[in-house]
Amino acid sequence: MVSCEPIARLVEAFNKLPGIGPKSAQRLAYYLLRRPDEEAKALADALISLKEKISLCSVCFNITTIDCDPCHICQDKERDHSRICVVERPSDILPLERTGKYKGVYHVLHGVVKPAQGIGPEDLKTKELLSRLKNNSVTEVILATNPNLEGETTAMYLRRIILPLGIHITRLARGLPFGADLEYADDMTLGQALESRQEF
Repeated sequence: MVSCEPIARLVEAFNKLPGIGPKSAQRLAYYLLRRPDEEAKALADALISLKEKISLCSVCFNITTIDCDPCHICQDKERDHSRICVVERPSDILPLERTGKYKGVYHVLHGVVKPAQGIGPEDLKTKELLSRLKNNSVTEVILATNPNLEGETTAMYLRRIILPLGIHITRLARGLPFGADLEYADDMTLGQALESRQEF
């Protein structure tokens, strides 16, 4: 129980963050209380700046700054604009970029189809994706939704609406991570690894 109102408000705010429980929230609040004023003000400024200066790219719906629209990836003439990789969230782009293997552009759906929660395709950026595909310059759409029920449902829906456009549709291969032992792999992962096998 936190009795001091400003600390209680901060603990409550931290507790709303994903992965932060009540004890971690309390530790963070008391940690900030012990830090110099400049550090607390820098954190507050960073949070305010995040909300005031960030917007969505008008082309791919990735996050960008308000003074950089379209985003730097969409503006990059060196990238292959005939390939669009469709992801669920902006944070999904970062690991794909880190591989250094993909040189195309992206489209962020901002969610997945979840019928049980009332989230349908119309709640995602699917109409915007279709309008990008209708200019006949896109040759491949890579579906990079997560390998779970909602991700698969979303990928199946996208495949159904993109197929009539005659655009090549691919899905990220799934299987064993590097360094994994077969005996510890679950059946679904092992099955997908077999189905996605390649020439050697």
